This record gives sequence, structure tokens and C-alpha cells, in this order.
Amino acid sequence: MFSKVIRRTHMYLALFLSPWILMYALSTMAMNHRKGLTAVFGEGPPKFEKQREVQLPDGVHQPQAPREENAKRILQALHMDGTHAIQKPGADGSLVLVRQEAAAPVRVTYYPAANKALIERQQFRMNAWLERMHRRRGYQHPYATDQVWAFSVDLVVVVIVFWVLSGLWMWWELKATRWLGALSAATGLGLFAIFLASI
Repeated sequence: MFSKVIRRTHMYLALFLSPWILMYALSTMAMNHRKGLTAVFGEGPPKFEKQREVQLPDGVHQPQAPREENAKRILQALHMDGTHAIQKPGADGSLVLVRQEAAAPVRVTYYPAANKALIERQQFRMNAWLERMHRRRGYQHPYATDQVWAFSVDLVVVVIVFWVLSGLWMWWELKATRWLGALSAATGLGLFAIFLASI
């Protein structure tokens, strides 16, 4: 009974998490072969394309307030509140924000003197999108979707450890394959140890 539960759990978790595993596999390939993919996607990061300029209401930007507070107020005024990063201010005192979105980031450049925001969206590139998804992690952003995504990353990690342990259990139950399985495990462990010592 216990073995049946292990096998079923192993299988159903694999089916449930297959999109995450596929994404991490493809994104790792994209990072590992970044140079080779320039022939397909071009060199350098994707360019930002202008979408629109928006005149913001008075009082959105407070010169004495911290940059994070001003950034949040600007995004709320633009109805774009969400996960974002603040870049170094421009020479003209502009405030530059990069708002993370599903397909591609949006850059918001706020000009205090004119009280205007320039909104630009980055061109979509599959390899860049995969790398962004691979690197998204952590509970530092106070937004529900980011919290759930961070939890899903934790779940993937826990399940991978479970797959290793349950795989060992299922291998040990199959007496006919114990020697071949032991050889495979020893070879993998030895190769991994060589990489650890030499890389």
C-alpha cells in the first residue's frame, strides 16, 4: 500500500508540475546557449518601444518623499500598480521604473518638471522571457501573484527532492534492477563529484 502511494504521488506531482519543469528546462537551455541564440533573436537586450505619454495629476510626486513611495504613487496613478524595480535617476532628475508584466517589462520614465510619464514596453523575445521567468523568486514583493509564484517555486524544490527520494525507493523495490541502478547512481555521483572538484 505504501509503495503504491509513493508511485502515485510521484506520478501525479510530475503531471501537475510539468509546466514548471519544462519552463526551467527551456530557460536553462536559453541561458546555457545565449551566444548561439543571438543568430535567432539578435544581440543585446530587447529594445523598448514607446507606447504613450501621460500627464499625471498634481501632487502625485512628492519631492521630499522616498523614491519607493513616489514610484508606487506614480504607478497607481497610471493604473499599473504591481511588482517593479527602480533604476538610477536620470541626469534630468527623472524617475525610471521597470514594471514587471507577464509577457515583457514596461519602463515608466517620470519627468518631475513636466509632471509627465513616458511609458515604453520592451519587445517580446522568447529567450528573454524564459530567463525572466527562471529568475523570478522570493517573497520580497507585497503582491498576491508574486507570493503565490514564490510558493510554487518552493513547491518545485520540495517535489524535486521528493522525486529523488521516491525514485530511490522505487528502484530498491525492483530487485531485478538493483545492480544496474546502483551502477547508474554511482556513475552519476562520481561524475558530479568530478565536476565539483574541477569547475
